[in-house]
Amino acid sequence: MKLIFLDTETTGNTKDDFLCQIAYHEHGSDTFFNELYKPSKLIPPEASAITHITNKHVADKPAFKQSPDYENVKNLLESDDIILIAHNAVFDIQMLQNEGIYPKQFICTLRVARELDKDGVIPKYNLQFLRYYLELDVEAQAHDALGDIKVLEALYDRLSQKVSVEKMLEVSSHPSLLRAIPFGKHMGKTVEQVAKTDRGYLEWLYEQKKSSDQNEEDWLYTLEHFLR
Repeated sequence: MKLIFLDTETTGNTKDDFLCQIAYHEHGSDTFFNELYKPSKLIPPEASAITHITNKHVADKPAFKQSPDYENVKNLLESDDIILIAHNAVFDIQMLQNEGIYPKQFICTLRVARELDKDGVIPKYNLQFLRYYLELDVEAQAHDALGDIKVLEALYDRLSQKVSVEKMLEVSSHPSLLRAIPFGKHMGKTVEQVAKTDRGYLEWLYEQKKSSDQNEEDWLYTLEHFLR
């Protein structure tokens, strides 16, 4: 099996957004793929503020589907002997699916990191936080697809010291059970605690997540578990 580390930068984080940058790297290879594309919707200022990619940067770029790279990327990522690795892989896979690319198997380092943190001692699981929390030795620019895959690969190497590829695939194949609430009036409490003291809040939160235009499957899975 080949391990392909991938990250996308996009016009936003909803199901209706599209990639404007894609970078990937095959484990053990000396070469990196990193390209910009003109998405099928304008890049809003909110996205540019994070990625620093503007509409001016992609004005002369082809759309991803019309680019000479598209078929090669599609064939690679849909190959039977590829394991796609991404942080919050559900998001990147959604962006790829919006472009007509359907990877067959994947590892989500976000879900694996959560799974290994049995006692919930890590306060956040986003990629750049884990980079510094775990003191990963990597030089990379944050919120850039190329920089992020360098951090991603370092994170994967750390995780692989604790768990097998087979276990990572299994953990990645289903939603995570979230432990703590990071927002709102119950911020910092565990979901289990709130289920016992304020069930109505969790019922309200479930409806909010259910109607969200973002992928909320981890939250929905968690809330369904504690509201049973």
